[in-house]
Amino acid sequence: MILNHEIAKILFEIGDYLELQEIPFKPKAYHQAAIMLDGFSEDVGQIYKEKGLKGLEELPSIGISIAEKIEEFLKTGTIVYYSELKKQSPIDFENLTKVEGLGVKRIKKLYNELGIRDIKTLEEKLDRVASLPGFGQKTADNIKGALEFLKQSKGRFLLREIIPLVDKIEKRLKNTKGVVNVLVSGSTRRRKETIGDVDFLVGINDDADRYIIETVMNTFVSLDEVIKVVSKGETRSSVKTSEGLDMDLRVVRMSSFGSASQYFTGSKEHNIALRRIAIKQGFKLNEYGLFMNDTKVRGETEEGIYERLGLSWVEPELREDQGEIVAAQEGTLPTLITEKDIKGDFHCHSGWDGGDLSLEDMASLAMEMRYEYLGISDHTKSLRIENGLDESALLRQIKEIDRINHEFKEKEIPFRLLKGSEVDILKDGSLDISDYVLSKLDYVSISIHSHFKMSKYQMTERVLSAMNNPYVRILNHPTGKILGKRDSFEIDLDEIFKKAKERGIAIEINSYRADINSQYVRKLKEMGIKMTIGSDAHARNEFADIRFGLYQARRGWASKENILNTMSLDALKDYWK
Repeated sequence: MILNHEIAKILFEIGDYLELQEIPFKPKAYHQAAIMLDGFSEDVGQIYKEKGLKGLEELPSIGISIAEKIEEFLKTGTIVYYSELKKQSPIDFENLTKVEGLGVKRIKKLYNELGIRDIKTLEEKLDRVASLPGFGQKTADNIKGALEFLKQSKGRFLLREIIPLVDKIEKRLKNTKGVVNVLVSGSTRRRKETIGDVDFLVGINDDADRYIIETVMNTFVSLDEVIKVVSKGETRSSVKTSEGLDMDLRVVRMSSFGSASQYFTGSKEHNIALRRIAIKQGFKLNEYGLFMNDTKVRGETEEGIYERLGLSWVEPELREDQGEIVAAQEGTLPTLITEKDIKGDFHCHSGWDGGDLSLEDMASLAMEMRYEYLGISDHTKSLRIENGLDESALLRQIKEIDRINHEFKEKEIPFRLLKGSEVDILKDGSLDISDYVLSKLDYVSISIHSHFKMSKYQMTERVLSAMNNPYVRILNHPTGKILGKRDSFEIDLDEIFKKAKERGIAIEINSYRADINSQYVRKLKEMGIKMTIGSDAHARNEFADIRFGLYQARRGWASKENILNTMSLDALKDYWK
């Protein structure tokens, strides 16, 4: 929910400002409220419309004071208390906290010791950071790397962060009078991991009058999220949202909707290749249609254009001019994996390690998603910040899962929880849970969560050593990257993939981190290495985020045969045996 996220961001910053002032209790209350709201599955604005202030007070972690501030934001778009705190503080928390490794305490120390108050002064005084007690050269180097990473990603938005807003606007446009069809095009439709801007295509009947077009344009430029109208024309308008996202809207007649969809979806390289084919066949192709001697022969549908050029229709995720044109000519395009193919998830965290759901809650949610199974994969003891489980806790959890599964069997419910774990790979390549306990699990997934600055050789040997453990079935987020937050650590993926092939270990496509790109997915497919798509969910609303890993799999040409969690439960058990 885009509104929930916006309010949560403000509440978290209020907590930061209060922590800076060393005010007791309040910072934690605001932080907890922010975390709850950011992961809440319902629209807080809708709750307020239906139940008012009382409805906000009934939400978990929301007291009367915070509820009143949420109400103020919903009514006015601002929170005066927040604005006053920002004015009182000389520190730019909003941007400094984007630098990985900088929390409130470190930011406060940087300000007190060096007068660092924003990104600019941090860059200017970076060479003095290493000399501060509690920092050192290693921390200074990490901050420098984080700053460089921020610069590289500036102006781009994560797909998973903007999709709720895009879906909301698409729905609003579809409900506008006179609109026949709406398509989100550009890199958003191709499901790129990061998005520069968003393009909407609105289709209207060929005989629609100017009033219909004006209505569509007025709806678009007057959206609640719009803070600036860049331009408003007869068939195209451009706006900027409160999040800084640029959005374009184009109105086209339905007789050209297919050609416009193809043209504005891109990519540029795919379109150039397609136009070359059209020219060779004596056609002219543009956003208005496919023409032969100025006579339009196709334009209503994308499928019609591809078919007339002798090509199979190409899924939007594949349109990058990376072999899809030849495959479309030869009829060898893959049947891409779909959301309906997913039968379970191997990477989910329960309340046992700090998630917000019990095992029963997780099972219920998985059944709502029509899964056959759900793997519980809580962190292990080395990851203390995530309340990692030790051997004793894991054995208790195994017993609890067995009890729940027994009840399912007794009630003839065709669903099972799988006993898994996200086991930490230690610095020396060993795992932080004993083999005796690992042998009791249905599957073991392994991950790197520490010591990211090892050399390429050391990191590769570390992971290879862990992959030799006989109980390991999945390697999670193999590059350590968190898209938009942290770059990859150094590792030789060629060697990792060879080991995965040798030992039958699946490589995870992590929906949250997006740490392996579509080229790696395609390489894994070509090598015959199974992959999993994991949501890495820690909260209720994150389970559905598995779709972002699905998009990455599709961009890498993956079919359901390449993905482990498309298998039925019986087939999965046989495979692991």
